Amino acid sequence: MLENIIEVLLLSAIQGVSEFLPISSSAHLILVSSLYEFKSSSLLIDISLHLGSLFAILYYFRMDLLDVKNNKRLLSLIVVGSIPLIIFGYVLYSTGIIYELRNVKIIAWTTLIFGIILYIADRNRFDKKISSNLNFQSILFISVFQILSLIPGVSRAGITITAARILKFNRLDSSKISFLLSIPALSGASFLGLKDIFYQSVEFNYLVFIAIFTSFVFSFVTVKFFLIYINKFSMNVFVAYRIIIALILFSVIY
Repeated sequence: MLENIIEVLLLSAIQGVSEFLPISSSAHLILVSSLYEFKSSSLLIDISLHLGSLFAILYYFRMDLLDVKNNKRLLSLIVVGSIPLIIFGYVLYSTGIIYELRNVKIIAWTTLIFGIILYIADRNRFDKKISSNLNFQSILFISVFQILSLIPGVSRAGITITAARILKFNRLDSSKISFLLSIPALSGASFLGLKDIFYQSVEFNYLVFIAIFTSFVFSFVTVKFFLIYINKFSMNVFVAYRIIIALILFSVIY
């Protein structure tokens, strides 16, 4: 029992932290799984972890989401910007191609390459803001980049922040765009998982509730402190971290 709880706590930490930081959750899951075999990991636990992150981001941005009258345009753009990812994600998921991409070599290279691209995009000081500069063209540009996050190792947060920085949005607003786009993405991932559960004999237990709650806590804290950090500092620490993770994965492969 205690071992299962510890495993869920570790999985929650990986999900909650890496989901919203530009460091790739897939790379971390692969790395940790190569060192330790999780006995409590299952489709139901995976869905619970995603739901915890979804609830956290909904709660963090609750005021913006509930204020539909003043944020109608922003929310509409977020929905539109999520459509390409949902379509491509469904196609890759239903055809099974998504599972073929879960390759350690692919993850190692994408972790490295897209970390370097993030560094290049983040070098200059830009100051475009969501309130005055986010439009259909810019959200479409970011949404095309977000499709790349379906490749493990790219990092959905990383690639959307990169795209926003290329468009000259400041770091804080680039991160907010990324986080808001995570709502439809996490909802879609949870829906696909729940759809599969209906075809399985699944037993709900205490680990599900622990996974949702702890993932919520880790996710909320990560979002809160990341936005504080990124308002003052660059992405360099995350770029360096990605390079280190990539080198570790390369050492495992080669």
